[in-house]
Amino acid sequence: MTEAWPTELKVEEQGKRLAISFDDGSSFAISAELLRVESPSAEVKGHGPGQEQLVWGKRDVIITGAAPVGNYAVRLTFSDGHDTGLYTWRYLAMLGRDQAKMMAAYEAKLEAAGLRR
Repeated sequence: MTEAWPTELKVEEQGKRLAISFDDGSSFAISAELLRVESPSAEVKGHGPGQEQLVWGKRDVIITGAAPVGNYAVRLTFSDGHDTGLYTWRYLAMLGRDQAKMMAAYEAKLEAAGLRR
């Protein structure tokens, strides 16, 4: 199976979302909040199963920068200073496809922890 390749990537709505289109015809608009709380960085995901960190209070975070990393990913910079996540094309496609489910799971985790977005 050939992976979809991005054909367009742009930061929209003054940094509130990332729009990405792929050569398979799929396109997504992913909120900065979801991108930030699901950052693929070690700071968020840890170095192995069970080490994930619940990130909260990012409802108003914006994307302040996007820089290519080789031909496989983009490094996003956020208004809270976070810039260590490398978002591969595969990861961005998964986030786009599953964003409603992932946001609902995130909100459930926040509620269970007694936290607010």
